[in-house]
Amino acid sequence: MDMFLQRPLTARLATGGPTVRPVWFLWEDGAFWVLTGPWARLFDRVKNDPRVALVVDECDLVTGRVQQVIARGRAELVPFDVPRGRRKLVRYLGEDEALWDDRFVGYLYDEPSERGTMWLRLTPTSLTGQDLSYCVAPS
Repeated sequence: MDMFLQRPLTARLATGGPTVRPVWFLWEDGAFWVLTGPWARLFDRVKNDPRVALVVDECDLVTGRVQQVIARGRAELVPFDVPRGRRKLVRYLGEDEALWDDRFVGYLYDEPSERGTMWLRLTPTSLTGQDLSYCVAPS
């Protein structure tokens, strides 16, 4: 499961309502870390109701690889830190920050107390992974 969650896949995070949104995440220290802040609806939704569910999955019809991880729990909004933020963004954007869109550089280095950048941390109370892969018939 750890190897699967180390890949730069997109998760879908569900909050009360229900509302589902795609998110980039970092799987580290037994938790999912998602960048958020007061500018995002996610921030207010989690403040109002911290119960969330998150799904990371892939389905490759060419290879037959089908894997999924489902997590549930109460999300916490915790202070942002640049080193963890950089590790997360490097997963999706690569090592060279000069190639990143300015928005991501801003999230990383803006003063969190001014912009309000926070982490949504989900330490799952329920975490399940399944490999539903299948053999692809030769053409």
